[in-house]
Amino acid sequence: MMAARPYLAAFRARWQVTTRHRAAALAGFVTQCWWGAVNIMIYAAFYAGYGGTASHGPFTLRQTVTYVWIMQGALALMPWGCDPDIALAVRSGAVSHDLLRPVDIWWWWFCRAAARILGRLVPRAVLMAGFAGLALKLAGLDAWALHAPASAADAVLFTLSILLGLALSAGITVLLNIVTVRTLSPLGANAVITPLSLILSGNMLPLALFPDKAQVLLLLQPFAGLGDLPCRFWLGTLHGPRAAMALGQQAAWVALLTLAGRAALRRTLTRLEVQGG
Repeated sequence: MMAARPYLAAFRARWQVTTRHRAAALAGFVTQCWWGAVNIMIYAAFYAGYGGTASHGPFTLRQTVTYVWIMQGALALMPWGCDPDIALAVRSGAVSHDLLRPVDIWWWWFCRAAARILGRLVPRAVLMAGFAGLALKLAGLDAWALHAPASAADAVLFTLSILLGLALSAGITVLLNIVTVRTLSPLGANAVITPLSLILSGNMLPLALFPDKAQVLLLLQPFAGLGDLPCRFWLGTLHGPRAAMALGQQAAWVALLTLAGRAALRRTLTRLEVQGG
């Protein structure tokens, strides 16, 4: 417990700082509602173009609408870039303060990243659930609303998948921190990770709607665990061995990114030149 105390303190401090930004959370929620509505109208037109049938394709229109709202509610789960405090510390030279702490720097950065992601995710997801899952239904727009998981088992699997997605996103963020330390700038890494996260997670388009030939690769790559796989658990399309394989895939990517990140961090620290002063 003593060994875990500094990491819990880092998580708690970052959580408290992030959750204070209520105006940012509200602005993000409004923006995500707008984009969610736009996406749903596009998908409705797409399904209507196939003879008006809502069951065309791998998902029904009802499932696609729910998929869109989940992705909008979980948008903060995406690894948008490195920790901005780390980027600032690299430019000023203050990163040396982290390196002098008597802690495992990888786990220190991981806990900070997880707290920042979770602190942005929770308020927006709660607001989205209230709007898309409750308000739209009360307004008589059940066809365009977020629908609950089909069973309690699906809800549990979704929760497990989201937690693994959180760990995966935090691991990617730590890798971006390491790249920033090596390159002295977050611009390159952030410019690459943002489109990759949005496209390969299923946020821009559900992965199931991509060409059949690409399905295997799309489902095996790590970004699927940030959005698409949790959505499939919510929709109840993953059961039994397929569910176990999906969760195992997410856990495997978390482990692989942890090993790769720690190895990269060791190499980076042996060549580190602190800038500023």
